Amino acid sequence: MDAIFYTFKANSIQGKEISMETYRGKTILVVNTASKCGLTPQLEGLEALYQKYKDRGLVILGFPCNQFLNQEPGDEKSISEGCLINYGVSFPMFSKIDVNGKDAHEIYKYLKKELGGLFFSSIKWNFTKFLIDHSGKPIKRYSPTFKPERIDFELENLLK
Repeated sequence: MDAIFYTFKANSIQGKEISMETYRGKTILVVNTASKCGLTPQLEGLEALYQKYKDRGLVILGFPCNQFLNQEPGDEKSISEGCLINYGVSFPMFSKIDVNGKDAHEIYKYLKKELGGLFFSSIKWNFTKFLIDHSGKPIKRYSPTFKPERIDFELENLLK
């Protein structure tokens, strides 16, 4: 199987280019985040999932995005500090990106093509989540309001 996901690259929140190849063999949850959103407390739930399953092969990749009502206005330093201080985030965070439109990051273009949403494939809001299995295949898309703890059962089965 052609694992296209692993061909992409993104800049870490510290500005270092990271190949998604780094995560080959892991189960991956990709999330567009924002620090000033009503759903921002989901960072706590995401971190809890990461702590519970990271030793079994889960990695969560956070992609800050400011495309929804200016809810991620800060720079990478303030985003990083806010995630750590307020929510104890230790999973990989990346530089701020667009998830929709002509400047959408290639990872999001790919994920939206593979797992279109209800009615339209565009990302509707912050905290849309994409689950990618250990072979690099996108398998599920979750709406922004779908709480991370509800993904626990699915992860339990995937990470056996």
